[in-house]
Amino acid sequence: MLALAACTPDSTAPSPAAADAPTASPSATPTATPSVTPAAAATSTPPSPSPSPSPSSAATTQFSLTDPTSPWVVVNKHRPLNPQNYVPADLVQPKIRLAVSGEATLLNSTTAAAAEKMFGAAAAEGVIMTLASGYRSYSTQITTYNGYVTSSGQAAADHASARPGYSEHQTGWSFDISDGGGACSFQPCFADQPAAVWAKANAHKYGFVVRYPWMFHEITGYYYESWHLRYIGVEAATAMASQGIATLEEYFGLEAAPDYLA
Repeated sequence: MLALAACTPDSTAPSPAAADAPTASPSATPTATPSVTPAAAATSTPPSPSPSPSPSSAATTQFSLTDPTSPWVVVNKHRPLNPQNYVPADLVQPKIRLAVSGEATLLNSTTAAAAEKMFGAAAAEGVIMTLASGYRSYSTQITTYNGYVTSSGQAAADHASARPGYSEHQTGWSFDISDGGGACSFQPCFADQPAAVWAKANAHKYGFVVRYPWMFHEITGYYYESWHLRYIGVEAATAMASQGIATLEEYFGLEAAPDYLA
């Protein structure tokens, strides 16, 4: 299956299952925005089978959907980061198993703390999980995206790599996992590996969701990425899991973003 992807760790030739590179600098204590609701942020109704609940009905604390320091910031093909060259102010290296080096080992401090708890819980159950790709700067994403454009053209690049300023990895709220052995890394078959199976069932307990779920590419803009986890907080992640809501777009009442607007 040829996959549109949001998680490309480098600028090598396009891979059918890897493509996103975000840049973000969430603070350890995100700024709450009590008045924000999905209805206020939406410009159209997403193509979901049932109405999306307002976060206010599922979470007691509300956060901004546009501030990159917010755990609820939504970054997709319709919603670039503002500023586009945003850099998280509190990047740290979590105390977990690493499969990368350099800036890719970094997360914002809130996400790092939650990741340490989640990786520890997985290890306690005999599941090996490693950090395969964390923070990616705006400049790194420029290099990655331009590499795709040079090798395959812009149309193909837009289906393989997030444009600079449109990647969740830049926020520090997202990261990719692997199993420590490289089995099916950044490939569709990773969904069947123990690390991905465990994360899908348990990540919400630590505040994470699988950002690009199976068969929701017409909403998220990317095919299934079982390795890409996104922190939104335990309360919101648990609400999504318990209510069977698959995407942030649906949960927050935002329009689908299958393609860039221009």
